[in-house]
Amino acid sequence: MSDSDRPIFREVQYIRSVWWIMLLVYAIAALMWWGFIEQIILGQPWGSNPGPDWMIWLFWIFIGIGFPVIFNLIRLTVAVWPDRVVAQYRPIHTRVIPYTEIESITAHNYKPVRDYGGWGIKGWSGKRIAYNVKGKSGVELMLTDDRSVMLGSQDANRLAFAIEEQWHHSRAGG
Repeated sequence: MSDSDRPIFREVQYIRSVWWIMLLVYAIAALMWWGFIEQIILGQPWGSNPGPDWMIWLFWIFIGIGFPVIFNLIRLTVAVWPDRVVAQYRPIHTRVIPYTEIESITAHNYKPVRDYGGWGIKGWSGKRIAYNVKGKSGVELMLTDDRSVMLGSQDANRLAFAIEEQWHHSRAGG
């Protein structure tokens, strides 16, 4: 593997490391397991207005099993390459930002709920978009088309330094 096959900087953040989100996910999944066991395994209708068995099976598969699996797979990877910055919110979305599109780079603290509406991929349709998992620090990239991209990071200063170094290098032509 050559140096060009590895990013200069790479940070991976998992949703599963945010305890309160995972507590909520597992609580909802446990509720589906309870309904499945009660109605399908024990043969007792679940609740005062029980759904048909096929619906219980469907909810159990998608919410009782699928929901925790998906939340355990979701992760934000921010990678700095010699020619681009990549924000990958697996398995949902990948954003590639070439250095030619970057106007300025700023590491700072922000308020995810107030500034972007929370954590995740926020601001899809507006001029501001954020990719974050947890915390309140990140690197804001101002783009040449007057849009901005906030990359949430647990090591924002190091991320900003890596982006700036490659950005300046690319602008110098080499």
